[in-house]
Amino acid sequence: MSEKVQAQIGIIGGSGFYSFFEESGVPYREITVDTPYGKPSDPITIGCINGKNVAFIPRHGRDHRFLPHTVNYRANVWALNSLGVSRVISPCAAGSLQKHVKPGDFVICDQFVDWTDGRKNTFFEGPLCVHPSAADPYCPELRSIAIDKAKALGINVHETGTVVVINGPRFTTKAESKLFTNQGWEVINMSQYPEVHLVRELDMCPLTIALITDYDAGLVGDVPPVTHQEVMQVFKSNISKLKKLLLAIIETIPIERNNCECYKTSQTS
Repeated sequence: MSEKVQAQIGIIGGSGFYSFFEESGVPYREITVDTPYGKPSDPITIGCINGKNVAFIPRHGRDHRFLPHTVNYRANVWALNSLGVSRVISPCAAGSLQKHVKPGDFVICDQFVDWTDGRKNTFFEGPLCVHPSAADPYCPELRSIAIDKAKALGINVHETGTVVVINGPRFTTKAESKLFTNQGWEVINMSQYPEVHLVRELDMCPLTIALITDYDAGLVGDVPPVTHQEVMQVFKSNISKLKKLLLAIIETIPIERNNCECYKTSQTS
């Protein structure tokens, strides 16, 4: 990286969300960030919104070349942190595990369940012994802002939701989906872990906005199983609504962090 560029807020775009500033007319610049963990998914674009510098990176790359289990999550998160980012918003396409959580709804997640395997999921690899807390993984201040702004925009939003993260790239079997549904979990996704926890390990505030695209595995026969093409169609039809919500959240986020303790995560052991 040729020069230091600071940003206060980071956005990690999910499937179908590969750019942010171009459509909104916000001037931006593109930079490349080198990290100790390899290359991020793509160069980072930075623009100014309401006096705040915002850094955007597409999780899967602009051409969607990285599947969920091959994304370099550590490089993406470290790159944002190296720019001075303290809040990270990570929208994602997700499936519903419950009938009342419908396609087109937004869920502001408050818990995750890790069902992945083999992913590099921590920055703490010694020599210090650190055991960061993951009891409440998402930032309460950002969640409150997101819920308020979604309601103000007339978005059908669920104020809480547990996201179970599967490894992918395959979707679930009906038996797996039934297990998750019976546990009472609301959302299923392939990318939220380890991303959200890595954000916390670097003392940044994470916010996940899950855009529901389908009912997982047909909710065991109640509706037809989904295809990737159908997921992308629903996501694209709601992308403008998501971007309006992001702009409203960014405009409202205070400069100083006052109502959370995310910045203390790396101090727990």
